[in-house]
Amino acid sequence: MKFAHSPLGCTRTLIRTADIVAQAAAAGALLGAIACGHRVEQSHDWRITGGEPGNSRYSSLDQINRGNVANLRVAWTYHTGDMPAGGHSEIQATPIVVDSTLYTTTPALAVVALRADNGALLWRFDPFEGRTRESHVNRGVVYWADDHDARVFFTAGRRLYSLDARTGKPDRVFGNLGSLDLAAGLGRDVADAYLVATSPGVIYKDLLIQGTRVGEGEGSAPGDVRAYDVHTGRIRWTFHTIPRPGEFGYDTWPKDAWKTIGAANNWTGMAVDQKRGIVYVPTGSAAFDFYGGDRLGDDLFANCLLALNAETGERLWHFQGVRHDIWDRDFPSPPTLVTVSHDGKKVEAVAQTSKQGYVFLFDRANGRPLFPIELHDYPASTVPGEEAARQQPLPTKPAPFSRQLLTADGLTNRTPEVHQWALDQFRKFRSEGQFVPFSLEKETIVFPGFDGGAEWGGSAFDEHTGILYVNANDIAWTGALIESTGENNPKTLYLNQCGVCHGENLQGSPPELPSLVGVGDRMSGTDIFMTIRNGKGRMPGFPNLSEGQVFGLLTFLTTGESKELTSNGPPPPSSKYRFTGYRRFLDPEGYPAVVPPWGTLNAINLNTGEYAWKIPLGEYPELAANGLKNIGTENYGGPIVTAGGLLFIGATNFDKKFRAFDKATGELLWEATLPFSGNATPATYEVDGRQFVVIGAGGGKDPKSGSGGVYVAFALARTN
Repeated sequence: MKFAHSPLGCTRTLIRTADIVAQAAAAGALLGAIACGHRVEQSHDWRITGGEPGNSRYSSLDQINRGNVANLRVAWTYHTGDMPAGGHSEIQATPIVVDSTLYTTTPALAVVALRADNGALLWRFDPFEGRTRESHVNRGVVYWADDHDARVFFTAGRRLYSLDARTGKPDRVFGNLGSLDLAAGLGRDVADAYLVATSPGVIYKDLLIQGTRVGEGEGSAPGDVRAYDVHTGRIRWTFHTIPRPGEFGYDTWPKDAWKTIGAANNWTGMAVDQKRGIVYVPTGSAAFDFYGGDRLGDDLFANCLLALNAETGERLWHFQGVRHDIWDRDFPSPPTLVTVSHDGKKVEAVAQTSKQGYVFLFDRANGRPLFPIELHDYPASTVPGEEAARQQPLPTKPAPFSRQLLTADGLTNRTPEVHQWALDQFRKFRSEGQFVPFSLEKETIVFPGFDGGAEWGGSAFDEHTGILYVNANDIAWTGALIESTGENNPKTLYLNQCGVCHGENLQGSPPELPSLVGVGDRMSGTDIFMTIRNGKGRMPGFPNLSEGQVFGLLTFLTTGESKELTSNGPPPPSSKYRFTGYRRFLDPEGYPAVVPPWGTLNAINLNTGEYAWKIPLGEYPELAANGLKNIGTENYGGPIVTAGGLLFIGATNFDKKFRAFDKATGELLWEATLPFSGNATPATYEVDGRQFVVIGAGGGKDPKSGSGGVYVAFALARTN
């Protein structure tokens, strides 16, 4: 494989278009017969979680605008009235609105239909009625209709449901009396593997194209992308993200890896170019996330943006953002279809944000990068059996929206004492920027952290200005590898299965990864058992563990006792090396140990690759009260943008604020305090001539605050 030399230095080489664009001839043949173009049509609804099939999150509504947004008031609230097992709640769902009806999900994974003008309940469907309740985050539902029927599709646990949009009753013709098993049709026994779907699928004609969330350790289910017939639930096509013999990319894995390796899944959602008939699918890393000794090679199609023929599932082109990922650098957000001015002409493109803090921009017809992408050289791994990729691709434009390297100058200076503490810790770490392989024992700085950079909330795009809006996290995390002991006891089981998130000492990395110290004082034994078995929120379940192993974990977590396991069945498989755990680099008071901003909102002109503006996003109320404002915080959930000149976003973890900014300048024009943090992407719509903006407020990411389940809609104050 040959690459042109870059004038920027010997460690960088340009990726040829031919190395990104696969089967361009097939793509051209398909596209030549289809009309081009993608524009956001005038609509009073918000029919898709991304606003429209291209995920622009743009609304042509302008009743609420720069001049009157200060008059926004709460129009209605809807309290879901339910909580998952354990009492911890999150709302990550974006409601959809079709013909004055709002459809969304609750923290306990029920579906509700509300009157969009006043929030009154029309119907509610609970998939767990009469059976054990499962728990995981859900980001919304899918609507489909033809001249005769209207359906709402959603997922809960392993099942995909089809409901009558008018009544909420299951469509008994679909699957098995209204639902189907997402584990069916994977070509592998995954009965003991974790498998759900957190993000809604997408519709193309009479197909529902669906991704899944799977485990991230050994024994994980594969990340196949499937297209289901909306009428019957029959699988119409499957794309194997871990290629099988004879399929393109098979030679980038060890022989027969598809039989045992898991993940490489689409967990974050997709975008569809309806006119071209292309679905754009971002994928995550392969399992195990942090040691790839059993999957040597580039590992296609993990960490890829895939362009697939939406009718057949045929691959048209792909781009791999991380080769042989050993850092959990998933593509974390659905792509956004955009139209930009490039080299003097209009180009219909696809923008993909990354955890690394970069935006990749491609011609959506053929995968040609609109800004050059360079291959950078990185160090080899020092872990026995691991072979890190020698080079990784980064775009030359736009500049990254999150910082890329932490040095001593970037450590917190909130107080002299905290700065000294951070400096002492920093000297123990390895900090060399992106794509430095983890080493044994010594912690490596990951900056931006494991949660980005960009996250699942997605970006918003204004076609009239060419500006892409993306919120980002900007704090450091750390991680390392350690050799597994191979012992068969609950402590080893905990370290192999739970320690990656909650850490070796059970302290986790709050708020996202809670501490398990004293968990027996906060939860009943039954709740702990069911959480391990079924998962909760971000945490996957562990159906592969036997009952004896779960009880062993329960005993270890509540008493510290760790006797040899004698339960039926062998212990779960464990890698030769295990990850020491996701660790935020926080100071002793729980604040990020780097200088602010700790979270940002960015406006990037995709016509030029330059920034229109960049501002901190979010506050810690207790720090703001002492004068430390405008510092930004971690944030989850994305923005929307409107023809009224506004950008709406919640997202911030700690201040419970919902904000409206001037989309041209980033000036704050309005804010309101929600009952809980609004870690979800909002929606806007119009009913009977009145524009509303709605957001889910569930909290759950701030250990100092409670959580709940409330949808809050705002509209302009009525005048007499």
